[in-house]
Amino acid sequence: MRLVVIGGVAAGLSAAARARRLDASLDILVLEKGDAISYSACGLPFFVEGRVRSRDELILYTPEHFRRERNIDVRTGAEVHAIHHSSRQVALAGGERIHYDRLVIATGARPDRRFSGADQPHVFTLHTLADAERLLQFLRERKPRRAVVIGAGFIGLEAADALRTHGLSVTLLEGSDFVLNRPCADLTNAVRGHLEQFRIELRLGVTVREIEPDRVNGVPCDLVVLSAGLLPNVEIAAGAGVDLGRTGAIRVTDRMETNLTGVFAAGDCAETTHLVTGAPVSIPLGTTANKTGRVAGANAAGRRERFPGVAGTSIVRVCGLAIAMTGLSPAEAKKEGFDPVSASIEARERPKYFWGRHTTVRLVADRGTGRLLGGMVLGEAGAAGRINVLATALAARMRLDDFEQLDMAYAPPYASVWDPLLICAQQLRRQM
Repeated sequence: MRLVVIGGVAAGLSAAARARRLDASLDILVLEKGDAISYSACGLPFFVEGRVRSRDELILYTPEHFRRERNIDVRTGAEVHAIHHSSRQVALAGGERIHYDRLVIATGARPDRRFSGADQPHVFTLHTLADAERLLQFLRERKPRRAVVIGAGFIGLEAADALRTHGLSVTLLEGSDFVLNRPCADLTNAVRGHLEQFRIELRLGVTVREIEPDRVNGVPCDLVVLSAGLLPNVEIAAGAGVDLGRTGAIRVTDRMETNLTGVFAAGDCAETTHLVTGAPVSIPLGTTANKTGRVAGANAAGRRERFPGVAGTSIVRVCGLAIAMTGLSPAEAKKEGFDPVSASIEARERPKYFWGRHTTVRLVADRGTGRLLGGMVLGEAGAAGRINVLATALAARMRLDDFEQLDMAYAPPYASVWDPLLICAQQLRRQM
């Protein structure tokens, strides 16, 4: 039996590796249109910044490794042009046709470049290794002084930080009234104030339609980074009769199977379910890509595994500040039909005599049921651990009363006797 996987980055290779572990007899072929596989796209801003010194540090595995160690054939430069499910074949751009018995579609997503002037030589995206290398070459050779970053999402904020370290004056233009695609005024104000300390200007509610050779929306610049969101690569799948969901990504079951028998989809091109709302969502994150890829690969190999969904748990570093979030903001919770109550506190991560710095925590719960709905943490390294605790609580559908009694570790070098999460939970209970 032959399993063909379209896409050789996070989801695709996770699917192939999981299928191989479960069935040593499978003939597995991975088709990747690029020249590199298994690289950390999340590390690209740090490559541009200079913290990562070589592109090789971002590449986890090579095609040769998969052939030698896992008996998986990986072909780079193999762009799939069409899927012919009636004959169980994929057609490559050069005309070659390849048979499959089962298929995993892991075509990912692409940056939104739907701007007039996006094809100019001073306009960049930051999505692939080649993107990062081109941007670094431009910085070295052209020595730009002023940059505009379009979009204040994860990549946009990280790109602005990276360009700042190169000495550029940076202006961030965001089309909505919020950052990180999260309708939360408190978060946006905190990020704006932090950016201002590092001379990064944030302009909200700016609709960009055209990129001029020397300016964007009146802002002078000689370099532009596009980070205005991702579009799922679903055209090939849709052309084969694969159903798309309401988000525009591929509709799948909790087994990551499409409406076509034996065809699965995973990663940024596929929908998943939100753990809090139960609604289909498209939240492109590396963690989700790897997990959904594993489930797709397992089921393609004959197992029956399921992916429960996501809470959108994420963290980003901007000019030294860790910004972590999970679940719903109050505005999102209200839109989804909950009666949200929120509380926000600032407390030290550790005692003052152990150089404890302040961290900000916000929690959201439903007034009627007491169920936790989401939250955010702003601080330093401890933000990751705290948001993961909250994400665990969301997955367990925990109520505020139970969350408030969590038995959390305390020792002065590492934590306060009352963790900021629990302090915020107490404040939220009083407000409810």
